[in-house]
Amino acid sequence: MSSSLSVYLLDVAATRALVGSRDDQLLEAIRNGFGDDLARDDDYFSDAIEEGAPSAFEALRAVINGGPFSEDHAFQYGYAYKRLCSLTGSFLDNHCFTPHRGDWLSVVDEGLKALGVTAVSVEDFSYSGLPDPLPYTYIPGCGEWTPDHIAQALEQFEATKRAVNESGQAPPLEPEVVEAVMQCLGWMRHAVGRPGFGVIGFRS
Repeated sequence: MSSSLSVYLLDVAATRALVGSRDDQLLEAIRNGFGDDLARDDDYFSDAIEEGAPSAFEALRAVINGGPFSEDHAFQYGYAYKRLCSLTGSFLDNHCFTPHRGDWLSVVDEGLKALGVTAVSVEDFSYSGLPDPLPYTYIPGCGEWTPDHIAQALEQFEATKRAVNESGQAPPLEPEVVEAVMQCLGWMRHAVGRPGFGVIGFRS
């Protein structure tokens, strides 16, 4: 079974602050502007909804209002938060990660480490880093790269690049790993220099 990674460029703190914001205008704007998307998700999760899961809009309303949440259907709130990220952020190219199988994310992390980058991890997007008070869910996984972590990661990469230039010896990496690492660096370069901007990713 394959997985996918959806990655967004946005103001991390402002996005997290949407949870519990009680922003009725945002809620209505999403319902009026993206009703077809909500209906499509409801059709996809129709069996779960028949068994008591909230609809896509109900889950979105709970996220924006800060509750109440049904622990038995936590996945819907994870997807609702992903929807907020997709609507308020910019989607980043993910072709190196969608689809992916097995331990690909950890393989890319090893590639990052080989280039001296330890401040960020793509495997972190597999965990439940949803903002409080959203309940834990395995799917979708969620993680974030904060502006500080991104700045540190880029400094680490530049230090390694200088060392490679001086020695003339680069770490031995498979071409597909190099491509994925470069894509990660591209995400970070989109964020650096934009106050508060980072990356939030979802594994599903």
